[in-house]
Amino acid sequence: MKKFNTTAVCIPSKHYMVDISKQVREIKKLVDNGEYITMNRARQYGKTTTLAALRRELENDYLVISLDFQGISQGGFSTEENFVQAFCRLFQKSPTAYDAMPEEIRDRVETYIHLKSDDRVKLDELFLVLGRWCAISSKKIVLFIDEVDSAANNQVFLDFLSQLRDSYIRRDIEDTPAFYSVILAGVTDIKHLKSKMREEADAKENSPWNIAADFAIDMSLSEDGIKGMLDEYEADHHTGMNTEGMARLIREYTNGYPFLVSRICQIIDQRMLPDTFDSLKDSWTENGVEEAVKYIISEKNTLFDSLMGKVRSFENFRKQLKRILFQGETGAFLPDNREQEQLIMYGFIVNDHNRIAVANRIFEMRLYNFFIGESRFTEELSGDANDHKPEFIKDGELNVPLIMKRFIQTQEYIRNLKDEEAERRFIEDEGREKFLTYLSPIINGVGTFSVEERNRDRRRMDVVIHYRGRRYIIELKIWHGDRYNAIGEKQIIDYLDSYGLDTGYLLSFNFNKTKESGVEEVHIGGKKIYEGIV
Repeated sequence: MKKFNTTAVCIPSKHYMVDISKQVREIKKLVDNGEYITMNRARQYGKTTTLAALRRELENDYLVISLDFQGISQGGFSTEENFVQAFCRLFQKSPTAYDAMPEEIRDRVETYIHLKSDDRVKLDELFLVLGRWCAISSKKIVLFIDEVDSAANNQVFLDFLSQLRDSYIRRDIEDTPAFYSVILAGVTDIKHLKSKMREEADAKENSPWNIAADFAIDMSLSEDGIKGMLDEYEADHHTGMNTEGMARLIREYTNGYPFLVSRICQIIDQRMLPDTFDSLKDSWTENGVEEAVKYIISEKNTLFDSLMGKVRSFENFRKQLKRILFQGETGAFLPDNREQEQLIMYGFIVNDHNRIAVANRIFEMRLYNFFIGESRFTEELSGDANDHKPEFIKDGELNVPLIMKRFIQTQEYIRNLKDEEAERRFIEDEGREKFLTYLSPIINGVGTFSVEERNRDRRRMDVVIHYRGRRYIIELKIWHGDRYNAIGEKQIIDYLDSYGLDTGYLLSFNFNKTKESGVEEVHIGGKKIYEGIV
């Protein structure tokens, strides 16, 4: 029986997986054109699985050599001799490559593998051998190298890239034998590998891999693709799930990030019984997806270890992400902005119709939890929230008006500030952070919250709380007068309609001291809205 897989390569005969044949065919077009390609995608974005599928697609027409630079230790990049030796060992570890070598090529590779410590061999000698192999091979040779990040900060690797570039250029100009196509797969764009090699004053953008073709193929998993995977699962397990609705919901949470799609399905399939649900029928529901998401945003895994390690290490990442999350700075996508480029490269943000946005709702929730955990407001707010938590929850439901009221009371000291500009900064820059920090311990372990990208800006932010199968919509906004408030009321009514809800909540941060703070209930268009003023 197949299962969902979130480690290493997904194999169609063993694992439930989304059909990626369309993406593979698009990459094959580049290979057929003889392109040299860099496949840069975030960690656990399906690069290795895609390369495996591409190899199967190509192997009838080409000799495909697939290597993985994780098989080379740091010592293998210390000198040219060590690299040549380590590179040839990769051929030896690959039965497809080794068995396909003509005898004269295999003999030379064996010679390099058994180099003695005082032997000297250079990269250009290796490339002469590789060129000879390309010349006498009955099929055009395509080279895959996965995990090129393993070579980061190594001058020898950059020299290797230069040799590849030189062979590519001479192939087309002088008709010199060379690899027909090369694909380097990893997270880090090679020009960033180069920039890290140099002192800041000497950093350059002219990478030795500037021959690479534009790789604009969307590797995210589509809603239709996810549905196809769930249809296959349903044919085996007969849960009665609505595969179309489940695929839509999973896509909404993940934005098609391959690891997250598979992880949600894996948790529903393997982790929910019998502690959370009585049957697979109960698990494969909207509640099951929400439970799986809650599990993911609190678990330790290699993906989040990598992502959060970078947030901890790079202050510029932290500042930019925090501005996006709490201040609504979903600004214009700037293709020449190094900070945005790196955030996209590592998978934190995406270019959403030329606006930057956090890559998916799960990353967003994980980042909110991280920033709330280290917020300077945590100590002052968590204590009050925990003290009153029993009052906030009754019969499994949240008393959101009371949460708003208590939060407002904890912030009354703001009214005593003499510095109006400092108060304005709190309202506009810190108010949302404070409310979410207050909310977090109340729902922690039972519910989650997310922020709707489509409605987030510097003036307003819609928070959706998911708690025991119920949704609560809270709009956080900056007070800009009664007219703007009326617009906000209409917007939340429309939003409630889209969710089929009758009750919503508005929390306005107001620096006009003539406006009285508190919470009141209003009825508009058949909807009940609790409006709070801080």
